Amino acid sequence: MKILVLNGSPRPHGNTKGLIEAFADGASSAGHQVVVLDVCKLDIHGCMACEHCHSKGKGQCAQKDGMQEVYEQYGASDMLVVASPIYFGSIPGPLKSVIDRMYALFNPQAAPGTGKARKFASILSSGMPGAHEAAKAILEGSLAAGFGFEVVGMLSAGGEENGSEAKLKEACEFGKSL
Repeated sequence: MKILVLNGSPRPHGNTKGLIEAFADGASSAGHQVVVLDVCKLDIHGCMACEHCHSKGKGQCAQKDGMQEVYEQYGASDMLVVASPIYFGSIPGPLKSVIDRMYALFNPQAAPGTGKARKFASILSSGMPGAHEAAKAILEGSLAAGFGFEVVGMLSAGGEENGSEAKLKEACEFGKSL
């Protein structure tokens, strides 16, 4: 299985990145191919709500920027993992722009789950324990539900759990379990 991880953290050595690396090690050891895109390094603009993608664009966004790499990798993946720190109860702006721009791929006339079967998971990190619920609701209730993904889990680390050997092992085991 090919797994695309969208890393929403701007910190190259932060807690989110550590969880991603442990998850990817576990998934790779189970024979899966893992691609990690650091979305904060890509030049991605917000959705303009122009509806080009659902009219004459036929699923193609009018904007041509770093999102093209996300679209390409997403189209070749069997599973999407959204990994993010929690900023003020939700995901950071660059990652939100990516999720908003995925609207181009969403066909509201199609039944959920049509097309290639996909799985979904999230990896969320916060300095405060229990601060993940709003982001989970956005990711699972809107993104995953809208695309008809099978949600296979959420890994979260809060407060002192971040960077702990136990939490990194949990992330690795989560990757292996897929």
